[in-house]
Amino acid sequence: MLNPSESLTSESSPTHQLMDRIGNQFAVQGKLVASAEIDSGHINSTYSGSYLQTDGSVQRYVFQSINRNVFKDPFVVMKNVERVTRHINAKVLRNKRDLGGQTLNLFPARTGGAWVEDTDGGVWRCYNFIEGCVTYDVVENTRQAYQAARAFGSFQDLVSDMDASLIKETIPDFHNTPKRFQRLLEVAATDPVGRLASVRAEFDFVLSREPITGILLDAVAAGKIPVRVTHNDTKINNVMIDAESDEAVCVIDLDTVMPGLALYDFGDLVRSATSPAAEDERDLSKVRMQMPLFEALVEGYLDSASEFINEVETAHLAFSGKLMAFEVGIRFLTDHLEGDVYFKTHRPNHNLDRCRTQFKLVECIEAQEPAMTSFIRKVRKGKR
Repeated sequence: MLNPSESLTSESSPTHQLMDRIGNQFAVQGKLVASAEIDSGHINSTYSGSYLQTDGSVQRYVFQSINRNVFKDPFVVMKNVERVTRHINAKVLRNKRDLGGQTLNLFPARTGGAWVEDTDGGVWRCYNFIEGCVTYDVVENTRQAYQAARAFGSFQDLVSDMDASLIKETIPDFHNTPKRFQRLLEVAATDPVGRLASVRAEFDFVLSREPITGILLDAVAAGKIPVRVTHNDTKINNVMIDAESDEAVCVIDLDTVMPGLALYDFGDLVRSATSPAAEDERDLSKVRMQMPLFEALVEGYLDSASEFINEVETAHLAFSGKLMAFEVGIRFLTDHLEGDVYFKTHRPNHNLDRCRTQFKLVECIEAQEPAMTSFIRKVRKGKR
């Protein structure tokens, strides 16, 4: 989000005028001297504004308009983000005494509050621009995997003492695997576009693994796993990396912060980071769970999360990667059977290709799960 290739605009351009109007509604200092649209991300509209200070320095800010088509209640989203960022920054200052640490900060509107509503109904927020950082779209090596996992573990650690009931659920049942499973059965029963016969192998793959769908939620019901404040979009491109030191600085894109399970976050990181194949790769021989990357994820995560994560959560770290790949595969298969109504597709059977990639990853994790679990135990033992 914050390392764009920016195309600066002139003062007479619509972008500059928009930033001047929006920026004046926030408590930012200085004169707007440059503005640019940040051409990254697929949901919100994001811009940078550079402000000349009285001492001659330039301070940059990020302005973002929340996509109201995706987030039906942007005010709930903003309340969640506000609570989490305030909690994290207060805790960093109180516990680490780190006045210079780079964290994500919301700048207040001049009228108070953490956002403004524009005349056209747009909801805007203003963040600090985190200087000297980059993001990566793909995990390229074990160091990046370690840093990403450490960043998300640190995020969970910082919010581990928050009351999860204060954070509202913006996407109901987002990671409720049993409900995803039931939805697939409902769609298959009606087979609205006549595709079930052609995906019988994939459908049977899901049916044979029904017992794993409720394992984590059953542990929650039994009081063995707590509901926590979680990020819910744990891809490496949501981690700011210091360009000079190559170390993680902080986690960004908090729109999906909701009550959930720490295992969902770690599991989705395993799902998205350990295979070199694209999510829609047709050549399934390219799909594999790379053990060195998984080991780096475990080490990074437990280096920052071992103080709060409990033994039952730790015991399910390997399983969580399998479950998240399985759940996402179910979602792709369901959408394929419905006629591709949710996920954007760019070719015939696109969602089916995505589904098959996820299910192949499930099989790869299943084959290595004993070794994965053994490594987790070894690392956990070393943290005691």
